[in-house]
Amino acid sequence: MTTTTPAGPNPAAGPRPGTSKDPGTDNRPRRLLAVVLAAQFMALLDVFIVNVAVPTIGSELHASGAALQLVVAGYSIAYAVLLITGARLGDQLGHRRVHLAGLALFTAASLACGLAQGTGELIAFRLVQGAGSAVMIPQVLSLIQRNFTGEARARALGAYSAVLATGAAAGQVLGGVLVSADLFGAGWRPVFLVNVPVGIVILVLGSRVLPKDDVRAPERSRALDVPGLVLLAAAVSLLTVPLVLGQEEHWPLWSWLSLAAATVLFTLFCLYESRLARRGGAPLIAPRVLRHPGIGLAVFRIMAVMAVNAGFLFTLTLHIQGGLGYSALRAGLTFAPTAVVFGLVGLTWRHWPASWQRALIPCGFALTAVSVAAVGLVLRNGDDGGPGLYAAFAGVGVGLALGFSPTLTQALATVRPEDAADAGGLLATVTQLGQLIGVAAFGTLFLNRLESLGAPAAYTSADALLACMCALAGTAFLGAVSGLVRRRR
Repeated sequence: MTTTTPAGPNPAAGPRPGTSKDPGTDNRPRRLLAVVLAAQFMALLDVFIVNVAVPTIGSELHASGAALQLVVAGYSIAYAVLLITGARLGDQLGHRRVHLAGLALFTAASLACGLAQGTGELIAFRLVQGAGSAVMIPQVLSLIQRNFTGEARARALGAYSAVLATGAAAGQVLGGVLVSADLFGAGWRPVFLVNVPVGIVILVLGSRVLPKDDVRAPERSRALDVPGLVLLAAAVSLLTVPLVLGQEEHWPLWSWLSLAAATVLFTLFCLYESRLARRGGAPLIAPRVLRHPGIGLAVFRIMAVMAVNAGFLFTLTLHIQGGLGYSALRAGLTFAPTAVVFGLVGLTWRHWPASWQRALIPCGFALTAVSVAAVGLVLRNGDDGGPGLYAAFAGVGVGLALGFSPTLTQALATVRPEDAADAGGLLATVTQLGQLIGVAAFGTLFLNRLESLGAPAAYTSADALLACMCALAGTAFLGAVSGLVRRRR
């Protein structure tokens, strides 16, 4: 077994109920995987599908810039704040039950968003949507961990990574298609309403194929860590709100005070969780998970790759729509090569030669650094970049896939089944925070650079984009160095 092939649960304990050691002779694990990944895809789609509808929402609802920012960010804020809580609820109440409940809440909130009559309603229902996702999504990794073993688990995690890749670009494309089609004169509303029939179908299928919860599981008796939940929710809120709204408000004093307070609360949270574990309690995030070999490095890598991915998509979208004048649909289609390559690599890297496996992660980050810098260079003259742009896009897709998918697989390879909820919630939260940080940091760099250069013409926008691509390349390089340092140790 290579270092990238996840180990299964403790053999002495035997297979867990519903686990199939030979998925080739039993279609139930495949149906389970299809259902949970469909729900994952729908929730991820909703993060990006709204972006291209924002101008239409603003004109039809007469929304201010800050209100539109909250329409986009409200989902992500609730999602990031409640993810780890959602993971623990699955541990407490059963992963099947909580997954379906979160899916139902997400679907109902999508309907409410599509019928909203004002920005206040839309912002509120977007928060509810994010809460539904936060309850639903952590169960995906937990169900994979508990129902797949060995090579089957590695394949399932590869499919999970591919869904994460394609969901982002698919959201941009589908959003452009729905807004451009203006179905029944509904304008922006179909970007939310499309979730309703899909969510209902997944609910019906999920109630049939997801394994019954084991009510006798000993970990289910652990009490919910309410003080830890409050500390973590407050810390994440204080971190994400200024990251999302700081640029819109020109980084006022309250945003910096909020970030400082978030640092203090994160420290208090860690101290409280450690003390609770020493006293024999059940902390929200078990310290043994954080101390597990490779988890700390995985957190850094996933944070870095998600920040690069989100910053790349966000700043490039601003350039090609604002600077080059692309339509929403054409802008979404521009990202298709990156998503397709990411998905293909995420599904196939485990079958590459064993001698390559140890070098995949650092090489992936290095390729990402070179490729994003190349994107900035080929677009620096304010034109469409020609064939070289799509070659660079493919390099970004390959590099991000190699930075993310093997990292996730290795991080979860030896996590014990009873820690699956904690590990899944932690890594999902890191994924979301990485995206928020990427949009905030690199989006701020792009907008500030654009403002200093003057009007958003194609050339000045390209100059601002080049500065961002260089910063993204530097971030990816840090990921490559972290991999090399880990190998030497």
